[in-house]
Amino acid sequence: MGSYLPDAVRDHAARRPDAPAVTEDGRTVGYAELDARSNRLAQALLGRGLPPGARVGVLARPGVLTAELLLACAKARLVATPLNWRLAEPELAAVARDAEFAAVITQEEFLPGARAIRAVLPKAPVVVDGPPGSDELGYEALLAAASDRDPGGGGAGEADTVCLQLYTSGTTGQPKGVRITLGNLDAGEHIVRELGWDQHAVSMNAMPFFHIAGAGWLVQALVAGAHTVTVPDLVPQRVVELIERRRISHAFFVPAVLHMLTSLPDIAARDFSALRLIAYGASPITPVLLRRSMEVFGCGFLQIYGQTETAGSATRLLPEDHDPDGPRAHLLRSAGNTRPDVEVRVADPLTGEPLPTGAVGEICTRSHYLTPGYWRRPEENARLFTVDGWLRTGDAGYLDEEGYLFITDRIKDMVITGGENVYPVEVEAALAEHPAVLDVAVFGTPDERWGEAVTAAVVLRPEAGEVSPAELIAFTRERIASYKKPRIVLFLEELPRNPTGKILKRVLRERYAEA
Repeated sequence: MGSYLPDAVRDHAARRPDAPAVTEDGRTVGYAELDARSNRLAQALLGRGLPPGARVGVLARPGVLTAELLLACAKARLVATPLNWRLAEPELAAVARDAEFAAVITQEEFLPGARAIRAVLPKAPVVVDGPPGSDELGYEALLAAASDRDPGGGGAGEADTVCLQLYTSGTTGQPKGVRITLGNLDAGEHIVRELGWDQHAVSMNAMPFFHIAGAGWLVQALVAGAHTVTVPDLVPQRVVELIERRRISHAFFVPAVLHMLTSLPDIAARDFSALRLIAYGASPITPVLLRRSMEVFGCGFLQIYGQTETAGSATRLLPEDHDPDGPRAHLLRSAGNTRPDVEVRVADPLTGEPLPTGAVGEICTRSHYLTPGYWRRPEENARLFTVDGWLRTGDAGYLDEEGYLFITDRIKDMVITGGENVYPVEVEAALAEHPAVLDVAVFGTPDERWGEAVTAAVVLRPEAGEVSPAELIAFTRERIASYKKPRIVLFLEELPRNPTGKILKRVLRERYAEA
């Protein structure tokens, strides 16, 4: 166990005050400035009467603001709750009501979403990084008026303090707040050594703050005293230019981003000599894409398998296991093995009993990285954990003789596209509102660019007339976030069902894998 985020930043600010901490576009803040500004934000929030444990909503792209907010909440014993800015306003309002936000901090471009939240939580002040409206507070003015005295939270002995709440959906499609503690975010000596974090590292953070990979990658870099270069808007050409110009040494990308980067026409002419390591995960990767990425970037690769509930990682495939032409090339199909501070087992999904090597079952994990549970979801927490503390991932797989984990399928029907989780029930509900739709099933099909494509099998009403896939896709845009909309729509006479009437999505996935 190392220092938790607040103590680490305090130490870097004292010993290396001018060392760069976070860069966003042309603006860089050093560790002393980050420490002082986060103190001011913490004091400003406490001055508004927020009690310990209050949730602070944030609508912002990765950058200086998100680093300040996460650090300020940890210091003030508040809970940073980043929101997916791509959600529709009704979806944002639903999350806000569940979290019971005491305040909302937003960037100017997301102000309409923040105002939709205020409509359902009128007592929560809205703070905007930009020109405020008559009912809002200005971010910089708020900081300028506050004290820079450190509120003192987030130090040793506060491992169980919840500092972050990330929203994900369950099999019901309802958003759930995954609570993350300071102890969950502690990288520890094993991760630091494997990723090669140090004060000379220059980290690229291209993941959104509302994703565990974005928040966790940021925390690891700040604790190490590294320099984080953020990518507020992921434009492939811009990303490779930043890697070159900023001499990036560490980066985390989802496979969809690796596909976009390696598809650039001039990628072979780029200088990636400063890169030491690319970590990847959050969705499946094809062997072809992995091999191409390794050839293009010429650095170490490390796969991470986990989920929000595991604070990011349960297993990892180390760089030395990435040997596509060697005798252990088959390991590229695996999710790696565990660190010494993590346990993984495969269990019977019905009985919970451990299964032998090679047998497929539900993947379970146990470590100090596990969430203490969902926010106000006691029944779902009881299903999430076994009585002896194992977290049930909902993924299916097996362990080989050497302890490497191979993922075969998902017990849950979740689709992972471009690193984002999409739950079929949400998409099905949106499509079912179309007057021409009689029946619908949503599932994932393999996609080289996105990992999986959201695919909808639709049965039309006999009287529907002519309906196009484009019409149905456009229809969903008004009801759910754009990334959740189907990319493929298939028209069927009927959906495959078992004798009890349950739709057989496994049959659909297999039948339309090449859709």
